[in-house]
Amino acid sequence: MFDALTSKLEAVFKKLKGKGILKEEDVDAALKEIRLALLEADVNFRVVKSFIERVRQKAIGKEILESLSPAQQVIKIVYDELCELLGGSSSKIQLAANPPTVIMMVGLHGSGKTTTSVKLARLFKKQGRRPMLVAADLQRPAAVDQLVILGKQIDVPVFYSYDIKDPRQLCREALRHALIDRMDPMIVDTAGRMHVDEELMRELQEIKEILNPHEVLFVADAMTGQDAVNIAKSFNEKIGIDGVILTKMDGDARGGSALSIKEVTGKPIKLIGVGEKIDALEEFHPDRIANRILGMGDVLSLIEQAQKAYDQKEAEKLKEKIEKEEFTFDDLKEQIRKMRKMGPLENILSMLPGANKFMKDIKIDEREFVKVEAIINSMTPEERKNPKILNTSRRLRIAKGSGTSVVEVNRLIKQFNEMKKLMKKMKHGKGLKLPKIFPF
Repeated sequence: MFDALTSKLEAVFKKLKGKGILKEEDVDAALKEIRLALLEADVNFRVVKSFIERVRQKAIGKEILESLSPAQQVIKIVYDELCELLGGSSSKIQLAANPPTVIMMVGLHGSGKTTTSVKLARLFKKQGRRPMLVAADLQRPAAVDQLVILGKQIDVPVFYSYDIKDPRQLCREALRHALIDRMDPMIVDTAGRMHVDEELMRELQEIKEILNPHEVLFVADAMTGQDAVNIAKSFNEKIGIDGVILTKMDGDARGGSALSIKEVTGKPIKLIGVGEKIDALEEFHPDRIANRILGMGDVLSLIEQAQKAYDQKEAEKLKEKIEKEEFTFDDLKEQIRKMRKMGPLENILSMLPGANKFMKDIKIDEREFVKVEAIINSMTPEERKNPKILNTSRRLRIAKGSGTSVVEVNRLIKQFNEMKKLMKKMKHGKGLKLPKIFPF
């Protein structure tokens, strides 16, 4: 999301680092470029103005300009201010002392409110809680059906009714049901509109009075930029919100909404949607996002993603196989699947420090992973265990069965053999350049 902004900021800091001594005019010139970069990233102009002023006041101090590494000091100030702009620290959803915790999801049509409600329910279920979804969006056609279907996918109960036409009455019944069945939290998917109108706000205000929710979360589409910020401000002024969930953070938006929403509304971003899959919802960490904006990567998030995809026992088994030189094509296929579970490869690589530099000219085609799996699936169990038996006729059969070419089959087998050689050398403590096994 922040690729363009990161590139521009890296160019600014490169100029600063090239100067042994910084003068006030050097800082002003750098801040002018940072200001332009933020505006081009669709950050609210008032937010940009106050951000630049705060950085300038701290950066032109005598102790900064006369320090041993003034450029690094300025970068640190920009990093600290970015963290503050993004919310300062992570803000979690507040849970009720006496269940159920009532979470009211609000937002306009198309923001991903219903899907995000399901993602949030899944997150709570993984934490050992008993979430319940409430289909209170009686305006959008098929909204109830959508929630019921998605709820079944994650095995979370959905309270709904085709007979009750008033969302206020439905919410009363849902709350009574949650109390009786001891469900916690109760996540209410409310109605949206194409735009903010008085009827919608009145309905949401009345539902809020009935439920007395512990959290009112505004769901915003990050791709809509400043529109998302303005709509969040409107919702906060008219019904009051406690936090924001930004969806489509894995898209190619410029990032202005993420950098503006806390300062404009005073409400923190609590969660972010990073993909279409049900598990693609993450806590929002201002410091990690600031690191990524400045091209420093996000190693902590990368580790967390890996821990979700990889089981410790399975990792030990894999290590044992590598040590015994028993790594097979089935193992390779399983590792590819686990890596893909972590999310799009481009997103994973972007978490590495300096990724913005080495990914500039790299084109990632994840369809190559599909081809690799197809080729492996077209092999017999014996061929997967023992690639040495893969003669010309077998390779031709595999190519036909997988819808690929013999050249692609040969390439995969060669890469697999190189990988096994590497594992053998690593086992004996020798270093070797990794074979080219990624699709770019």
